[in-house]
Amino acid sequence: MKIDILSLFPEMFTGPLTQSIVGKAQEKGILDIKVTDFRDYTTNKQHHVDDTPYGGGAGMLLQAQPIFDALDAVETENNGLGKVILLDPAGEKFNQKVAERLAQEDHLTFICGHYEGYDERIRTRVTDEISLGDFVLTGGELGAMVVIDATVRLLPDVLGNSQSAVGDSFSTGLLEYPQYTRPADFRGLKVPEVLTSGNHQKIAEWRHKESLRRTYLRRPDMLENYPLTKQEAKWLREFKTKTAE
Repeated sequence: MKIDILSLFPEMFTGPLTQSIVGKAQEKGILDIKVTDFRDYTTNKQHHVDDTPYGGGAGMLLQAQPIFDALDAVETENNGLGKVILLDPAGEKFNQKVAERLAQEDHLTFICGHYEGYDERIRTRVTDEISLGDFVLTGGELGAMVVIDATVRLLPDVLGNSQSAVGDSFSTGLLEYPQYTRPADFRGLKVPEVLTSGNHQKIAEWRHKESLRRTYLRRPDMLENYPLTKQEAKWLREFKTKTAE
């Protein structure tokens, strides 16, 4: 996958995108990331990329010209831009399904804004608008890092175990089940016996049930549109009865 990032602060990406899973994906040649400072494309002597809004108002807006020219340069270099993603509070709320969709793409281009907002004409170059949630950050850089990290880990051969991403919270529609490692008894806190039984069928059933239990207790909203099987419906009734006691 090729990822281009347009930002006024390219140095912000140096640590997060060169370490851990994302860094290893680049070392393996699975991922190619390039950050472009769109201030380099401004045409005014002061190298300003923002200006006051027409009609008045507080704050400054990013101008269309530097971003358009930076996009043109990236497009020429790569013979395309792929999906062009604008990090914006008005965008689609980011979740695992969006990450899975983006992971199917060969090329993603992120536009990271700053200041009060964008010249509206920038949106004519955008294919997708994404928001991390109902809060405001100082810029789009942190949002882009989150989206990139969540997306890249879904690419083939990025994770050491190909099943790791499949069983993640939200990928199955449920939160992930509790997990344990050695020792089996730590300060009196013991690993559930079923996990040390060697009975893989029982272990799979326990994990499935615990995923449902954790989702019911912590994120019941996720079950509103979740298609329960007969067994899951039975477990859910059991959880509700115990909660009511």
